[in-house]
Amino acid sequence: MDFNTGMKELKGIGDKNGALFHKLNIDTVGDLLKRFPRTYESYKEPVSLNDACHMEKAGVEAVIATEAVLTRVKGYQILRFTAKDKEGDPFVVRIFNMPYLKKTLIPGNRYVFYGRVLTVADHLQMDQPKMYKPDKYAELTKGFIPVYSCTKGLSNDTIRKYVAIGFKETEQSIFDPLPDTLLKKRDFPDYLETLRTIHNPESMEALYRAKKRISYEEFLYFLFSVKQNQNHTLIKTEKNRFIECAQTKRFTEALPFELTPSQKKAWAEIEEDLYSGKICNRLLQGDVGCGKTMLAVLALLSCICNGKQGAFMAPTEVLALQHFRSIEEMTKDYDLPFRPVLLTGSIRTKEKRAAYEEITSGSKNLVIGTHALLEDSVVFKNLGLVVTDEQHRFGVRQRTILSRKGEDVHTVVMSATPIPRSLAMILYGGLSISTIPELPSNRIPIKNAVVDVRYRPTAYKFMKDEIAKGRQVYIICPMVESGVMEELENVEDYSQKLKGVFDGSVRIATLHGKMKGTEKNRIMEEFSAGNYDILVSTTVIEVGINVPNATVIMIENAERFGLAALHQLRGRVGRGSHQSYCIFVDASGNEKSKKRLEILGKTNDGFEIADADLKMRGPGEMSGTLQSGDTGFTYADIYEDADMLYLASQDAEEILKEDPDLSAPEHKKLKMKWQEVLENGYLHTI
Repeated sequence: MDFNTGMKELKGIGDKNGALFHKLNIDTVGDLLKRFPRTYESYKEPVSLNDACHMEKAGVEAVIATEAVLTRVKGYQILRFTAKDKEGDPFVVRIFNMPYLKKTLIPGNRYVFYGRVLTVADHLQMDQPKMYKPDKYAELTKGFIPVYSCTKGLSNDTIRKYVAIGFKETEQSIFDPLPDTLLKKRDFPDYLETLRTIHNPESMEALYRAKKRISYEEFLYFLFSVKQNQNHTLIKTEKNRFIECAQTKRFTEALPFELTPSQKKAWAEIEEDLYSGKICNRLLQGDVGCGKTMLAVLALLSCICNGKQGAFMAPTEVLALQHFRSIEEMTKDYDLPFRPVLLTGSIRTKEKRAAYEEITSGSKNLVIGTHALLEDSVVFKNLGLVVTDEQHRFGVRQRTILSRKGEDVHTVVMSATPIPRSLAMILYGGLSISTIPELPSNRIPIKNAVVDVRYRPTAYKFMKDEIAKGRQVYIICPMVESGVMEELENVEDYSQKLKGVFDGSVRIATLHGKMKGTEKNRIMEEFSAGNYDILVSTTVIEVGINVPNATVIMIENAERFGLAALHQLRGRVGRGSHQSYCIFVDASGNEKSKKRLEILGKTNDGFEIADADLKMRGPGEMSGTLQSGDTGFTYADIYEDADMLYLASQDAEEILKEDPDLSAPEHKKLKMKWQEVLENGYLHTI
């Protein structure tokens, strides 16, 4: 067996378990072994009830003192009994929806109850603790227990069992793509040891070392791609040299607002690139709502005035449509020379064909769309400039494909993901960097709150008040449906729950990535038009959605997202003239998680957030499972693993300098792995 072996070929996995693993996107043994734990539990020696009161979670060895009584409250079946620790101090234990345990919860039986001790009215209480026989608990204190993302019917213990079987069946076929010289140079464990350690670490030091190696390797493959595409940077071009045009100045003077000083500076840098006689390759980095799109329009206007065609690529159909309508409106209001056409995957075949002809003939001089712009059928007459929005959603190769549809094409890529300049210079290779750190002066700062799940009723009342004023609300859930990662809130169940909270006059819609593009567009258009009061959504709304009337966003399970993703989501409100609010719901009960989220509560500055996040992270901390929006890497985290990014950059440069096509014998496996990574589209970032 090897990594490509199907899960059903493992002993004990039939159709039922195979379907459950498929629900977690685990179809091969390789998928299983590369699906790392989302966290780890470290069990300490049992403590007294008094000491446990001052700890986040703890094990308390105690004897059951009373019979378990089964009651039913609001659909829950609750077993309730009293236990006493070794000092004789009593506490109440409540267990939900497990009535079958009543037969085993016999007075006199001794267990270690592992969980959080709460003070409730006049007594101490543990809700839904894990229960272990003392000898079993003693075994758990000897190491770290991996905790995987589960689905209904597939427990953590079952996943651990098959991970062990997967290693046993494939360990002979697992090879290390990194050459021995590189492993020794960086003091990395080999690949098999790395995987074993991540699934079953013996210590935090070993885990830290293994995770660093995985992050380094992912950075290395990415940087191979970046450095291969640096060759055209700063190349002189007479064929696509723009000349200064008066239209851009007239346009900015006609606007009802003045560009901020940072916008003016960034535009001057873009202009200098376009008129310099060299190929422009510039990153325009700025916080959510800083006005990057206006500079993109100015660059495209300069392109059109120079007789060229422009392309504006966005990662989602909703955002592409938004850009198209906005530019159509500006074209009409300011008499601009744009002749735009929209090109997305959901457009009908007949309309696509017509668009292809108009692009090829040059009758349309600005093409706005999604990945559909990359198709071979899209042939430009005279492409001069490509603008890519939310560029971390596109791979290096995707941007290159579009740029090669013309000759010496200028490129401007935009990002609202805050990245420190030193890291950005590595990640973006040969791109020059312009930063817009300030927001327009008319923006009202968003008010933030970091709360736990007990705050929900108050939040719902506040939402009702805002809706009564005519405002709208976003509620973000990390999952689409129940059954996958059951500990997280999901859009479908949450929407149903809200219908019981709000009366029929509050109009609720749902939105998620599994919907067809046309349906997603319809819902967003309806929400934008004010036909829905609450939109319950996944992070599909993270990128660029503009609804000025939305004033509240509540993000469930906020502890499971990266800070940059949360900052992006927060940017969906505060886009109009009304005071806006962001509520981060931390369901973890973890003090460290709360402290981390409070960074967002203290500032709306994305770059300050990135810097604070970088400083807060401790050695060996595994990144959250839902880092959507941060940078898109599968395992690596550019903040936590910045040291590995620097090393990978140095090594990628040295390796490609000595062996540009990785043809040397010692690089055979490295090249094989890199090609596999490229073919599977893992490098979907930056």
